[in-house]
Amino acid sequence: MTHVLIDVPEKVETERLILRMPMPGDGLVVNEAIKASYSELKPWLGFAQVLPSVDDTETNTREAYANFITRKALRYLVFCKQTDQFIGSTGFHNIDWDVPKFEIGYWIDSRMGGKGYMTEAVGRLTELALTDLKGKRVEIRCESENIKSRRIPEQIGYELEGVLKNEDLSVDGKRVTDTCIYGMVR
Repeated sequence: MTHVLIDVPEKVETERLILRMPMPGDGLVVNEAIKASYSELKPWLGFAQVLPSVDDTETNTREAYANFITRKALRYLVFCKQTDQFIGSTGFHNIDWDVPKFEIGYWIDSRMGGKGYMTEAVGRLTELALTDLKGKRVEIRCESENIKSRRIPEQIGYELEGVLKNEDLSVDGKRVTDTCIYGMVR
């Protein structure tokens, strides 16, 4: 079976959150969160090196929608159930459907940080990957100095499998960084 035929839920829920695939028209709300969180996102994320326009973010969101449909990557936008406010983004990238294994990435609107929302969302995606999608492995990679990002897999129960020394360049390309690899297996 081709991976395009794999059933992947377009929407999943937690106690406080709704995670759903991106849709055309979501660019504005995502762009507002990027703008509000720009200084916190810039040290860690490539897409935040230059402040994107609304059209840039809408283009990216539509590409994420297309990738979701073709199962190349599965991005979810995270919303608060109670208020419908956009919280951030998480999802699966670097998917290997043959194993199957998934890598989870995430970012949060800094105005919504510190409430456990992203830990809740990533925990739900981990469960989705290992149960519904029958994954054998889920991993989270982050720069060793990104302490806030590292807390998420540590709180969920991922194992720190290793730290790759001098493995990558910082997103601004100015220094060599270490990458933490957290894994969870079924």
